[in-house]
Amino acid sequence: MNPQSNSTKAAVLLLAHGSPDSVDEVPEFLLNVTNGRPVPVQVIEEVKLRYSSIGRSPLTALTLKQGELLSGELGTPVYVGMRNWKPYIADIVASMEADQVSRAVVICLAPQNSRTSVGLYRAALGNGLPFRFEFIDSWHDHPLLIKAFAEKLRKAREDASRELGTELPVIFTAHSVPQRTIAEGDPYEEQSRETAALVACEASIPSEEWKFAFQSQGMSGGAWVGPTVEDTILELRKAGYRGVFVQPIGFLCDHVEVLYDIDIGFRQFAEKQGLRLWRAESLNDSPLLIAALADLACKRLARL
Repeated sequence: MNPQSNSTKAAVLLLAHGSPDSVDEVPEFLLNVTNGRPVPVQVIEEVKLRYSSIGRSPLTALTLKQGELLSGELGTPVYVGMRNWKPYIADIVASMEADQVSRAVVICLAPQNSRTSVGLYRAALGNGLPFRFEFIDSWHDHPLLIKAFAEKLRKAREDASRELGTELPVIFTAHSVPQRTIAEGDPYEEQSRETAALVACEASIPSEEWKFAFQSQGMSGGAWVGPTVEDTILELRKAGYRGVFVQPIGFLCDHVEVLYDIDIGFRQFAEKQGLRLWRAESLNDSPLLIAALADLACKRLARL
């Protein structure tokens, strides 16, 4: 899909949440997340602790790698913009204009659509862009995405179950959102549960052996949608299980919500309840993930 001339230059723009490069940048990063609203000191300190615990978030590096792999797959330039940290979306759009991009497919690296994520990415793009574009706001049920998650889940769960000596139940997770968001008709919860069900089916996991929970509820504000992972772990312990297997299906690469919230926070919580916890590897540079993105991009570029 090599562009034939500058006047018809095609590209793909990947949008992601963004992550600070160091702990010292956490306060500024959180102000970007809240759109300038003051962040309580205790929240800042807790987030700094989480980033310190994992060293640094690999989100930016992994997302740039995904863009590089996608570009190689398509033979088309792929740009990466972040909403809350560098490289900022506005700066990348300016680069695309300087490169004379005339049409682009914009893909949010959040497969399930919510106005609290995808909606904010779309707003960050702004209006009056210097190129025609197709904005993909949902791809939670793409067959190759489902296969990518199932591939990571299947063997890792088998190995963990063999290690424990019994079949492990699976908890699929996605980032929580405020309850009012769902009450106002946001499709996020429905799409997240659908992704989980499709992955379970693809991985041949019976309905009685998996559950769905929301993770990483906000530290301030009103009520957030559940059930929580902690409550789900307690439920499984009461049912007699000695371990759990977690797969986040709302995230496409490692970052603080995976490396801290699951690998440290949930694992410690499970251990206190007498359970062991395993996790599926994140998709990161999965060839199936790149194939899913390439399929989305090809079909939409053809429409442009």
